[in-house]
Amino acid sequence: MARYRKIHLFDITTPDGQGYQESATYGAGEEVVTCVINGVIVGFAICYDLRFSELFLALRRKGAELIVLPAAFTLQTGKDHWGVLLRARAIETQCWFAAPACYGVHRETSGEARHTYGHSLIADPWGHVVAMVSDGVGWAGAEVDRALTARVRAGMPVLEHRKLV
Repeated sequence: MARYRKIHLFDITTPDGQGYQESATYGAGEEVVTCVINGVIVGFAICYDLRFSELFLALRRKGAELIVLPAAFTLQTGKDHWGVLLRARAIETQCWFAAPACYGVHRETSGEARHTYGHSLIADPWGHVVAMVSDGVGWAGAEVDRALTARVRAGMPVLEHRKLV
């Protein structure tokens, strides 16, 4: 297996005024991590990492076909950005995404309530959501269709066409 440490720590104040400072408790990781599971190259990212496309392009360059991204997006940012960002990353990397997401109200040790968006989802390399848990607790599953991945990548070879200008 593999061990991934979140590279991008969540040190922000959300539009609703809620403040977060993960760097007060955690150190940032520095490695782009993949491993092979049942013959599939799997890449890893966590939550706020989703906003940094360079990480996902690096995972694709390392051969990732599936990217696993657990998250606890806030209610506010989740509503506006969660699905859009996941689908965009799936499209630009032409990878499957499995994104389990925390849902509900969580109490911090300070007693403060934190509301998370949930909406776990699985997206294919074309950006289609093939499974999703809407509001509430649930389970989503899908089979990684490697033939679909190959067709998408052959039909639109964006990794080979990528240029820096």
